[in-house]
Amino acid sequence: MVERLVGLNPSGAPLYKEVKRKIIESIRNGEWKPGEVIPSEKKLCERFAVSMGTIRKAVDDLSGEGFLIRHQGRGTFVATHNQDRYLFTFFHVVRQDGHKEYPKVELMEFSKVKADPVAMSMLHLDPGSRLFRFVNKLELGRNPVVVDEILLPEQLFSRLTERTLRERSATLYQLYQEGFGVTVVRTQERVRAVSADALRARLLGVKVGDPLLQVIRIAFSFKDQPVELRYSYVLTHTYEYCSDSMAAS
Repeated sequence: MVERLVGLNPSGAPLYKEVKRKIIESIRNGEWKPGEVIPSEKKLCERFAVSMGTIRKAVDDLSGEGFLIRHQGRGTFVATHNQDRYLFTFFHVVRQDGHKEYPKVELMEFSKVKADPVAMSMLHLDPGSRLFRFVNKLELGRNPVVVDEILLPEQLFSRLTERTLRERSATLYQLYQEGFGVTVVRTQERVRAVSADALRARLLGVKVGDPLLQVIRIAFSFKDQPVELRYSYVLTHTYEYCSDSMAAS
């Protein structure tokens, strides 16, 4: 089937953006599932009746945005999650010499709560919506460095349990994808300085009022739907926040 795009973009935007939209639409509709290879560039050219250059620009953009992953000699795949991708794409805390390692994660709290106005706004929820709230302590180099407070919409993760979180063998984003059909493809983050409250002070082994770095993250799915709100509190005595995915390993 040929999906001709000429004339379907009245805004005058470049044609490759229309191709991007069509590819994302196919992923959202489940035609190409996470971890599956998409058709070759030649077949995409035939399908959309556009040039090879247009297809390559669209695929390059989608790869850079986290929707697709290229594997040399194997093809281009719909993004899926594993430990390495989490570490080098979504985990931004590194030792001050640049060393990056996968954290040891311990679940400290788990509950179901009513969404407050901030969470409703950030997660695009209706009044009265319920959230799963859990707190993880992350250790690096055998020392507590990060406390994560994570909020998930109950409507997307209705089968989530404390046991599921405690017994998981994969990253959270891998659990979201494989257990609930929710694939995180991008995040938005804001960073600010805060003082440790009683909970964070106890978990990180510092005094109440000591300085911490707070990272507020919203994670988005393929549908550009906000699916997770996360507050990370980072102890920066020997570690720091670094968004450069090329940090040393």
